[in-house]
Amino acid sequence: MLSSFYKKYSSRLLLLALAVFPLLHYHAETIPSNNNIEAWLPEKSEVRREYDEFKLRFGAEEVILVGLDRSLGDDLIESIAGRIERSPGVRHCWTPQRMRDVMHELTVTDADIEQRLRGLFISPSGERVGIVVTLSDHGIKDRSGAVTSIREVLKYCQLEGHDVNIAGAPVVIDELNRLGGREPNKKFFFVSLGICLCLLYVQLRDWRMTGMILALTVFATQLTVAILKWCGGEMNFVIDALPVMVMVFTLEVCVHLLSYYTNAEGHVDRFQVMFHHAVKPCCLATFTAAIGSVSLCVSEFIPVRQFGWAGTLGSLVALSVGLVLTPAVIGVCRPQRRGAEAAENSWFVRISDWFLVRSKSVVAVGVVASLLCGVGMMHLRSHIDPLEFFPKNSVVLRDVRRIQADLANTDTIEITVDFGRNPQLASLPFVAKLTYVRELESLISAHPVIAHTTSLASMFPTDMPSGLALAQLLERATKRQKENDFLAGGEQYWRISANLNAEGRGVGQKTLEELRASLGNAPVLLTGISPLIEQAQKDIYTGFWSSFVYAFWSIMVVMIVSLKWFNAGFIGMLPNLAPIVYVFGFLGWVGHPVDISMMMAGSIALGIAVDGSFHMLVRYQEELLATGDKAQATRVALQQTGPPILQSTVIMSIGMLALTFSSFGPTALFGWLMGATLTMSLIGDSVLLPCMLGFFHTKRLAELAEAHLHPSTPLQGPHFLQRLRNRLNLQIFRTTDENPLV
Repeated sequence: MLSSFYKKYSSRLLLLALAVFPLLHYHAETIPSNNNIEAWLPEKSEVRREYDEFKLRFGAEEVILVGLDRSLGDDLIESIAGRIERSPGVRHCWTPQRMRDVMHELTVTDADIEQRLRGLFISPSGERVGIVVTLSDHGIKDRSGAVTSIREVLKYCQLEGHDVNIAGAPVVIDELNRLGGREPNKKFFFVSLGICLCLLYVQLRDWRMTGMILALTVFATQLTVAILKWCGGEMNFVIDALPVMVMVFTLEVCVHLLSYYTNAEGHVDRFQVMFHHAVKPCCLATFTAAIGSVSLCVSEFIPVRQFGWAGTLGSLVALSVGLVLTPAVIGVCRPQRRGAEAAENSWFVRISDWFLVRSKSVVAVGVVASLLCGVGMMHLRSHIDPLEFFPKNSVVLRDVRRIQADLANTDTIEITVDFGRNPQLASLPFVAKLTYVRELESLISAHPVIAHTTSLASMFPTDMPSGLALAQLLERATKRQKENDFLAGGEQYWRISANLNAEGRGVGQKTLEELRASLGNAPVLLTGISPLIEQAQKDIYTGFWSSFVYAFWSIMVVMIVSLKWFNAGFIGMLPNLAPIVYVFGFLGWVGHPVDISMMMAGSIALGIAVDGSFHMLVRYQEELLATGDKAQATRVALQQTGPPILQSTVIMSIGMLALTFSSFGPTALFGWLMGATLTMSLIGDSVLLPCMLGFFHTKRLAELAEAHLHPSTPLQGPHFLQRLRNRLNLQIFRTTDENPLV
């Protein structure tokens, strides 16, 4: 029935896919990107709640700091600031001179003015000055446009290269969107496509079939991204790895289908045989891959959770495209079993027999290695720094580093003084509240990690006048109320912005707790991006273990239920756990921290690695039911499913390595981790799993291997195992000399 369907409709199915591809491509290419830092930080934490309250009162803190040489002169700097202020998306533009004018108007002394401007508007050496640019609502919605317009102004003023530096959250977000967007990441997608093209051709030796299979993978990736857009999803620096994942998922399904089809040569209905052997393990493998992706949804880290749903969608699309359209490709362009294929796989038979005969030793070595690497996993720690996402030669990274060194760290802790929480303080007059805020600001600035503080009190003189002079001063201050970013809710909420110094990076949460302790019972609320990022580090570490444990137990239950074999949970999962332990244990021993890439790679790699186990265990069960011989079932399952497992794993791991060409740190590291883990999964699927199945049957496996080597000479005598080992060693040595691929 299936054969007749695909004989009749294969061409129509492929033409239908070709017809809808332009629509899918358009929607996939127009999916929006969102790498807003606040958007991908924890949603339910107390720190996040406090930050959201701060934004409701004072608006989002969207500040760009432009660093210039003071030798340009005040007039030119003012001219540049005027042009920037007229740019789209800019609300205010503050220069040292403009701050001086405001403070002079409010009767601040020259000495106090210079002291207050140092560390933010003027460098400690006095050679650099900063222009502080605040964005409007339009600029916040279009950060890329606002940053681009500022760069165009600087370019128009012939300020480029090391003469000018710009930094701030909008600049970082704009660069994240650029690096994590579709356009920059197309290069490693095409690199991966080229690598898979070569590997597929080596396997198929048919350019027409190779091209059509690769076309299916591109169709699957575009369909996945298009569905993601239709569901209201967005791309970010994490989900940008999705197209390559979908491509290798689809290739894996296609490789298994082609292998089962070519092995069914001589059967009346090859399509029926192919589906009989392929559908169950492919569906189970996809289901476990989806579980690995869904397990990421336990994370509080928003991009990881989004990637979990997107990865689940991608695995389902890959399965659907592979199972439906690969037979259509076969119906149009039938692959033929090459006569030399059996000879080419003879080396695999000899090596697999060599391991099976030594099953007990192999399992013992695998267990010891797993225990050693498992201890290394206990040393894993979490770390995240958005600046480390950028390549080392990034202009944005260079600018941020120089501004941090010359002017100020753009990382801040925001302190909100809420006078409404204390009725006695709420009834104080304006000047008394100003004095109270100044006292708090002094306590904050005394902390060794705080480089500079700014508040409304910074605009007023240290010694406030009295009488008519005070009334005139307050009147002048009231006229500038619209330019004030440090007062909200009438006079209830007062803001103090504290810039961290270079030593403050990575200790924002600790600094926040120390400041909270030093401020005592003062009615303050402390928040900021820096503490949020450090909270995300904790969530990444706990999320890594939570998602991994969830994926492990869920996949084990699926394996037991689907195979109807309780021991499958133990025998099938331990060999797939070992590669994860090897890779992540090694990283723990060398001290590499857990970041976003590692958190995703662990659960996803576990879900993918189980694919080979399903194919082997399903074939093992079929052979065991037919013969009742466990050793024979083990050997047949390994030799029939081993080559396609090897081929698909090589394609997937090398395809994932294409992600390492990305200039974006998390994407490149994700590629390395996935490639390494999938490569190590070959040890689990092709060595540890069959050796565990044959652990108690080494004698029978030795007899079967000897019969294969010398079918006409029965092996007898007490020393047959040693003689067999000698023969297998000799055969592998000869095979290695004859075939350099071994």
